[in-house]
Amino acid sequence: MIQTRPVQEKDMLFIEKVYRSTREEELSQANWSELQKDAFIMMQSVAQDAEYNNTFPNAVFEIIEYKKNPVGRLYTGETVSELRLIDITILPEFRGKGIGTRILKSLIENAAGRKKLLTLHVEPSNPALYLYLRLGFIHINSNGSRYFMEYRP
Repeated sequence: MIQTRPVQEKDMLFIEKVYRSTREEELSQANWSELQKDAFIMMQSVAQDAEYNNTFPNAVFEIIEYKKNPVGRLYTGETVSELRLIDITILPEFRGKGIGTRILKSLIENAAGRKKLLTLHVEPSNPALYLYLRLGFIHINSNGSRYFMEYRP
């Protein structure tokens, strides 16, 4: 029912839609036309993608599918000792259905089976923080705007 697949060129508009879902509250306060908002999202989405590719050159970029429909994105990176959750975003209309929990539990099992830390950064105001804590992630430190968390096998 839930699966992932590699991001393909045809997914770029979907990736922008997913990215936009993370910025809707902010966009609702901007006195911009829809065209301006679309241009801003496209620019920011491309910039974020470039940053992820630069910071995590061996990252795996995937689309999350639920009942064979794209519902989110999952970006992970790996080193010798850690599996990094770079980004997981589920479209708002699919949140609360256990999709993120199942994906995270799968990542936990994958990391534990390979004796690696599973790490991530999260903003303190992100509701996903409570999910991470519930699943056993530990707050290690903060860089001011984000918490660094890890799950130790």
